[in-house]
Amino acid sequence: MALALFMSSLVFHALGGTADEWSFQLVLAAPLSVITFNALNVLSVSVALALSYGTGLPQVFRRMKIGNSVEYVVSYLGLGLLGVILARLFDDVGWWAVAAFVMPLLLARQMFFRTRALEDATAELQDREVVLRALSNRMAEERQDERKQIAGYLHDDLAQVLYRMALHLDISEKQLEKGQPEKAKQEIAGLRESRDRAMQLIRALIKDLHRSPLGRAGLSEALNSYAQEVERDTSVRMRTIVDEVEMAPPVQLLCYHVAREAVMNAIKHAEATAITISLEPTPEGARLSVADDGKGFDVEAGEPEGHYGLTMMRERAQVSGGTFKIESAEGKGTTVIADFPTSWMVETDGRPDRAAEGAAREGQA
Repeated sequence: MALALFMSSLVFHALGGTADEWSFQLVLAAPLSVITFNALNVLSVSVALALSYGTGLPQVFRRMKIGNSVEYVVSYLGLGLLGVILARLFDDVGWWAVAAFVMPLLLARQMFFRTRALEDATAELQDREVVLRALSNRMAEERQDERKQIAGYLHDDLAQVLYRMALHLDISEKQLEKGQPEKAKQEIAGLRESRDRAMQLIRALIKDLHRSPLGRAGLSEALNSYAQEVERDTSVRMRTIVDEVEMAPPVQLLCYHVAREAVMNAIKHAEATAITISLEPTPEGARLSVADDGKGFDVEAGEPEGHYGLTMMRERAQVSGGTFKIESAEGKGTTVIADFPTSWMVETDGRPDRAAEGAAREGQA
């Protein structure tokens, strides 16, 4: 700031600028002095940001926001004119003239920063709206997927059992008509087994529909419970290393579904015998890791054909503002890693980082 003020003053006086009277030199020197001050101010802030973030000056210039260019130039030229008027009044009136102008300027500066804060809040609300819309669309798609899964479950499992029951019933009636009660009893026994199987399938379906993935205990307890359930129903050894992490409820739900999908993929496709689920806090949020000892695959060759679960996991991580990656090799197992933000106010559309923009604006102000 001192260098910028010194150089602008030097330019002003070198061009013959003086506040004693209005002249051509004054009209020329004032705007050029302001341009000099602004150029050195922007340059010094850009160099500082480039050194702090380890980037080049062109990239800093591209990210620096000045608002509307015309308004920016007019504002700075207006400040130069105001400076000249203040100098004239100081010579004619004294310090009281400066004080009379400084108070409105301080108020204007305060309003400027409040306006900036409102603009940032508006931008964040717009970001939240975008994420909410994407999350709502994704949830609607998941509901549709769940309906298809239920329809497939009823058609492939329950419908077959009911059809088998109908066959047992028809055959037992024919056996009774033929006077073969022993064979009819055998068919009736098969009918009872099919009935028990149908009841078991219906109970499992009702339990799955009524079960809340997270419940009141939160994500950590849900992951531990799911691991215990998988270990109880399969021969896979489950291990959990789960820390308590504060995340927004929708993000917790997405994280849970990614973990569940990763475990199902490991059991179905990787033929894993041991799976580890870990959840740990990170500076930006939380990291979910699901590692198995399955057969793995070549990541460089792309995702295995038909593994739609990988796409669903990636979409769930990205819709929350997080990232997703897979580490795997043939015969060496697979590790699914998903990073989630603690909130969903993370920009993922490639726009400049607001922290850098704010630092640039603050430096200029």
